[in-house]
Amino acid sequence: MNTNQNETRVAVISIIVENPEATPQINEILHTAADCIIGRLGIPYRQKNISIISIVIDAELDVISTVSGKLGRLSGVTVKTAYSKK
Repeated sequence: MNTNQNETRVAVISIIVENPEATPQINEILHTAADCIIGRLGIPYRQKNISIISIVIDAELDVISTVSGKLGRLSGVTVKTAYSKK
């Protein structure tokens, strides 16, 4: 994904994974935007049997929307995205 053609935004995609079987699909989706991802933090919360993942991405709005939309359609996965104003 080339982010140099149009204006990009920085965003944080927050993911709560309640279905561990969705993990390979999550990784596949994130791999499609690997060149735009600034950082990734994954925290397993064993007491609740969930995982929390935060992705910081610098990409065009349509790329961010596509990634978060695909993630949000996975069963047992909740996604929220916060965008920078610039």
